[in-house]
Amino acid sequence: MGSTVEPPGTGYLHLGAVASPVGTARLLQLAFGCTTFSLVAHRGGFAGVQGTFCVAAWAFCFALSGLVVACEFTRLHGCLRLSWGNFTAAFAMLATLLTATAAVLYPLYFTRLQCAPGPGGCTTRDFRLAASVFAGLLFLAYATEVALTRARPGQVASYMATVSGLLKIVQAFVACIIFGALVYDSRYTSYAATQWCVAVYSLCFLVTVAVVALSVMGHTGGLGCPFDRLVVVYTFAAVLLYLSAAVIWPVFCFDPKYGQPWRPSDCPRGRCPWDSQLVVAIFTYVNLLLYTVDLAYSQRIRFVPAF
Repeated sequence: MGSTVEPPGTGYLHLGAVASPVGTARLLQLAFGCTTFSLVAHRGGFAGVQGTFCVAAWAFCFALSGLVVACEFTRLHGCLRLSWGNFTAAFAMLATLLTATAAVLYPLYFTRLQCAPGPGGCTTRDFRLAASVFAGLLFLAYATEVALTRARPGQVASYMATVSGLLKIVQAFVACIIFGALVYDSRYTSYAATQWCVAVYSLCFLVTVAVVALSVMGHTGGLGCPFDRLVVVYTFAAVLLYLSAAVIWPVFCFDPKYGQPWRPSDCPRGRCPWDSQLVVAIFTYVNLLLYTVDLAYSQRIRFVPAF
């Protein structure tokens, strides 16, 4: 059995995957993610739901970033049965949202300028301050990748790299925030109207996730109808559905006939149903705006089943 020397640029390892601007951003993601996780695990510490979320977000992003870099460097992504361009674009956007949330939550709940009580309190404070700084740098590294890989006007790119595709990730993320508030004693079962709102949030979330999954798996060409047309029709329907929820939810939660327009004075902080209802209302309007912008951008793209 013999062997031949491959011409330059056709080797098994792809050095451009780490030498390009996008590759550099991904290496910085690994460096900042490992540093942040290590600082928190070693002396910074974490506790409660907020701390667990931050650590889980950093660990998840670090693991998938390592997978992306390894597959790009070894060219193994060509063996995977998915649309690699859509996958990396979707993951970069999701990681940006997760790390942005963690970069806000960790300093808010765990970082103080004063030394913590007890022996080694100043050391713990310093580690938490350093972890907060690197958490912010980690978010910037992921945001940089999104900016570098985002599709430009007239450019043929993966659907998830377009503004419409990136907005799908944000819409699903906002829906998860809404679900978190709903399950936290929001009393949405009190009226059929508020249950309708929950059905709207659930339906739009499921269809949005399905659009992302079909794009990432590269199965958009076998739907029997142009994918971009289906996306526009769904986005228009989502705008109408969210518009109904944006009207119904505040009425049945904050109108004096059905709910309370002001926060009750005896409502415990952190365990108040009114707070959960307010969070749902705010992010309902956020998602309504996102779907409206998505609908406007969807008119300007044409899907190319590639990548």
